[in-house]
Amino acid sequence: MKKFTFPLLTLLAVASCRSAGPQGGFTAASPKATSAKQAPRIPVQYPTAPQGERVDDYHGTPVPDPYRWLEDSDAPETKEWVAAENQVTAEYFSKIPFRRQIRERLTSMWNYERYGVPQREGDNLYFTKNDGLQNQAVLYVQPVQGGEAKVLLDPNKLSDDGTTALAGTYFSPDHRYLAYATSGAGSDWRKIRVIDLKTRKTLSDEINWVKVSGAAWAKDGFYYSRYDAPKADGSRLAGLNQFQKVYYHKLGSKQSQDKLVYEDRRMPLGFRYLTTTDDGRFAVLHLTNGKADGNRLLVRDLTDPKQATKFTSFVTSYSYNNSVVGTTNGKLLVRTNYKAPHYRLVLVDPKRPQAANWKNVLPEAEQKLESVSQAGGQLIATYLKDASSAVKVFDEQGKPLHEVELPALGTATGFEGHRTDKAVYYAFTSFAHPTTIYKYDLAANTSTVYQAPTGKVNPADYVTTQVFYASKDGTKIPMFIVHKKGVKLNGQVPTYLYGYGGFNVSLTPSFSMARMLWLENGGILAVVNLRGGGEYGEEWHQAGMTPHKQNVFDDFIAAAEYLTIQGYTNPAHLAIAGGSNGGLLVGATMTQRPDVARVAFPAVGVLDMLRYQKFTIGWNWIPEYGTSDNYNQFQNLYKFSPLHNLKAGANYPATLITTADHDDRVVPAHSYKFAAALQAADAGSNPQLIRVDTNAGHGAGKSTQLQIDEWTDIWTFAYQNMGVNPYGK
Repeated sequence: MKKFTFPLLTLLAVASCRSAGPQGGFTAASPKATSAKQAPRIPVQYPTAPQGERVDDYHGTPVPDPYRWLEDSDAPETKEWVAAENQVTAEYFSKIPFRRQIRERLTSMWNYERYGVPQREGDNLYFTKNDGLQNQAVLYVQPVQGGEAKVLLDPNKLSDDGTTALAGTYFSPDHRYLAYATSGAGSDWRKIRVIDLKTRKTLSDEINWVKVSGAAWAKDGFYYSRYDAPKADGSRLAGLNQFQKVYYHKLGSKQSQDKLVYEDRRMPLGFRYLTTTDDGRFAVLHLTNGKADGNRLLVRDLTDPKQATKFTSFVTSYSYNNSVVGTTNGKLLVRTNYKAPHYRLVLVDPKRPQAANWKNVLPEAEQKLESVSQAGGQLIATYLKDASSAVKVFDEQGKPLHEVELPALGTATGFEGHRTDKAVYYAFTSFAHPTTIYKYDLAANTSTVYQAPTGKVNPADYVTTQVFYASKDGTKIPMFIVHKKGVKLNGQVPTYLYGYGGFNVSLTPSFSMARMLWLENGGILAVVNLRGGGEYGEEWHQAGMTPHKQNVFDDFIAAAEYLTIQGYTNPAHLAIAGGSNGGLLVGATMTQRPDVARVAFPAVGVLDMLRYQKFTIGWNWIPEYGTSDNYNQFQNLYKFSPLHNLKAGANYPATLITTADHDDRVVPAHSYKFAAALQAADAGSNPQLIRVDTNAGHGAGKSTQLQIDEWTDIWTFAYQNMGVNPYGK
């Protein structure tokens, strides 16, 4: 069964977080380079941000919100303030002499071929490829037996500025049609179109206002989920998303003719999305409620006329995470953490769906069961061993067959296929290993390189170490530390500490060409696996959820202190970074311990913890954070909300806040309000800047040019405020 990736259930942003570029958003001049070792402080004059008199009452506690006006992104005064802040930031960067060299080096490094994992459909393989500096990867089709790969869909031609991205591909079971989703300017809204793979022509079908959904094929059409069209009042990017509905679209018809399949008018919040099994027999409805952390599952047998309009509930609780992997002998294979914090795979008979009748296929193990794929009559299970992949193969009854040998400590993803496939494809990556595509022979248990990237990185030149350090309460926390061989660990090495810590998301080793610039210049990359993530199962996740969210910040602070105590770096040479939920992490860390690092990068962060649930899909994060609508949870949120814990007269790290005007997952108001409040409160000499992109969103689908622009300024800002010129003599 082809898995539907579901990124919107979390706050995860790509590691690059935010971007900037020449399309009318943030730009800055590129002066000539200088070899000066220690750059002088650059004076900054911030724009005026008027303080309103708004005060909210939270359970008897008055809370001022002087920058509430910045929540209206379309208001003239907000646009004026954003433009003025961008101008200040652009002028700041224009005065840094080595910025041009960083941009040129990043551009050169980025210019290499890279591939996505191929997917076999019928007699063809479909895969994405970026030639190097293309803004978006291109979708290709190639005969399985070999031959010329031809362009099927080039997203670069869908917009003038390269900001329309391919956001999902969904093939019909007969391999005749491809439904594909696109995202414009980084928004989470999706548009679905259809290509006839026989004629290679795009059909007239067009589906709009899709969010948190793919396309699930059945017979002569597909299921999808959508919201009502937003009002023309600016609510498209910030308005609360409510009453998601499931529809069925028949090929050749208009969206207005689509059949409503499921809705719940009693429950405005929650996601409803549908998948179909690879054999075409079952439609599986996934339901969340915005209150609990899990999902219910309902099933319909599409081959049974008696179930033509009926779903049968077979997972009735919202308290656990469940997903259907595939089918065997008319029964469903379900990955679940019900009575299994590390997850297990169970066989469920839709006719006897009660949990007491479930049969273990892959019982819970010591390592977390991260994912399972079904292909060629086998089950390919990826486990996490201290935040790195371990891949094992079983037959469909759960009998162990093989263990896939991986080239190094790292992350393996893919392994998707059909029951008739003899081989599957996967990607392997690590901190110093550019993503390589492998073909895996299911019978022979052998992997061969299918596509190797052309990027000139020698993994042998770098060292990756995993350490375990004690957090504030004594819990051992794992952290990867990466640096170039020969770097002298003298306690002054520029270090970039990255974390996330939430939503059951596992931070596993991955390659980033942008981060290679930092590493090749002798810097240290530290990636920490905080509580709240998914590296060690549900217990690890819950240890960083409400009411225990402070554990995550304590873990991150302890990581920074470990790097200093162990002689890697010191606070004057440390940058802390994170995006989305990781932006909250950085915001909380810098407000609680402004002395812990010299530089802070809170990207697209959730920074106003008292009002986050009032925008777009923010209500979906209540199980993770709690809500200010609840007295006890308000008390907890108020203690760590970055916006509400800035203190007048404090000396905060040099901070570069990044966001974008089309971010409709974590609306830019979070960053706007935090920037205004930070600039007003800070009494030190460090710059407190905000960088707002135009035609960009939360991070997914960001163009190559925007990524290069962003990382140029990230590294420039870090080096400048650490007093380091990477190209100085």
